[in-house]
Amino acid sequence: MSPESGSRRLPVIVTLVVGLMLSIMPLPDWLQAFRPDWVALLLIFWSMQLPRTWSVGFAWIIGIVLDVSYGTLLGQHALAYALAIYIVMTTYKRLRLTPMWQQAFAVFLLLMIERIITAIVIGATRSQTPDILFWLSPLTGMLLWPWLFILLRDVRRKFRMQ
Repeated sequence: MSPESGSRRLPVIVTLVVGLMLSIMPLPDWLQAFRPDWVALLLIFWSMQLPRTWSVGFAWIIGIVLDVSYGTLLGQHALAYALAIYIVMTTYKRLRLTPMWQQAFAVFLLLMIERIITAIVIGATRSQTPDILFWLSPLTGMLLWPWLFILLRDVRRKFRMQ
């Protein structure tokens, strides 16, 4: 890896570290259900924009890091992120050309896949079903997607990431 490519990867790594911090930051109980899956949103953006650099294996590793930081079943987030990013990798050319509202809906569906996998794991390991508030996070992520997309697109342009 050349120094130039390392400096181009730095913004992605910094945004993912910020996303991890936002994911584990404590929130009041009433606001907890509305917390978007920051890491998933960032992984979706970077794998859609830079598919040759950030892919399924990287999503798996970030998922393991998130599992360790949350203290959840090891591989729970890794499986969900890897599946969601695999779908992004197979459709990124179409996703990049769609209007923003369609991208936001696609992000909603990807975040719902993550929630469904998480619900299955919770049901299988703890024999409990999540309540209705568990399903609000993908909606928040969908609503934040346009602003996050614009912000990260500007970061990508500033650092001339190809």
